[in-house]
Amino acid sequence: MKSEEKKAAVAAYKERKATAGIYGVTCAATGQRWVGYAPDLEKIQNRLWFTLRQGGHPRRSLQEAWRQHGADGLAFAELERFEAEDLAYVRDRTAKDRLAQWRDKLGADPL
Repeated sequence: MKSEEKKAAVAAYKERKATAGIYGVTCAATGQRWVGYAPDLEKIQNRLWFTLRQGGHPRRSLQEAWRQHGADGLAFAELERFEAEDLAYVRDRTAKDRLAQWRDKLGADPL
């Protein structure tokens, strides 16, 4: 890749809009669920799986499910995407309310 192409690719990546939303992780063997909020749904699974592979996820029950069943035993799903909001506090308030609703609906633990 030439220098100009690389710079253009980096610039395009930086300019892309992140999509916030609610996501869930389910353990197929136990049926246990976890639900969380991410300001960028495109990146959260990679970050989550990396943390679990390293053994450093703060949610012990999720880390234990990973240890016992591995990546193939856990399923990641986007549950809800949020429209872009100009005001971060509006988006954050909406996310907090919707996150609580998803946890109640699924009987899930927080992430």
